[in-house]
Amino acid sequence: MKYLHIMNISSEDEMITFGNLVSRILLDFIPEKAKKATLLFFEGDLGVGKTTICKGILNSSGYDGIVKSPTYNLVETYELASSRYHHFDFYRLGSPEELDYIGIRDYFQSGDICLVEWPDRGKGFLPLPDLCFKISVKRSGRELNIESKTQLGELFLNHLSIAKENQLG
Repeated sequence: MKYLHIMNISSEDEMITFGNLVSRILLDFIPEKAKKATLLFFEGDLGVGKTTICKGILNSSGYDGIVKSPTYNLVETYELASSRYHHFDFYRLGSPEELDYIGIRDYFQSGDICLVEWPDRGKGFLPLPDLCFKISVKRSGRELNIESKTQLGELFLNHLSIAKENQLG
């Protein structure tokens, strides 16, 4: 496992821009014939920006509509030219077993990208994520830490570190 601390993000626009960067790196480095879905977890309190990062990812991938958290229907699927995305929000999930009723395993198909908000509510029914984004509120905005859980996640973090260095200098 590898960790990467991202500097404080001070605005919604910066959070969307970061989501755009995440999308570009994912699309550049996910193998075309991936044997499993790419799984990203987004953790943090209500209102910290989980959906905002997902909006940046989806917008950069070609979706130009409104991105809102699928709190009531649990999942929203976006069929885009670049890939198929499944955006989950498990905030209102009563128990992890409910995921069986929506056929959760069917969403983790090869080549798909799954964005999961509140993954702790689906514990035991979700595969290991490639990346876990942990967002917390700080005085000057949001602090973002990313943890890789797979080789693909480590590859992503390596490229993200390079992209950050290029932006800064």
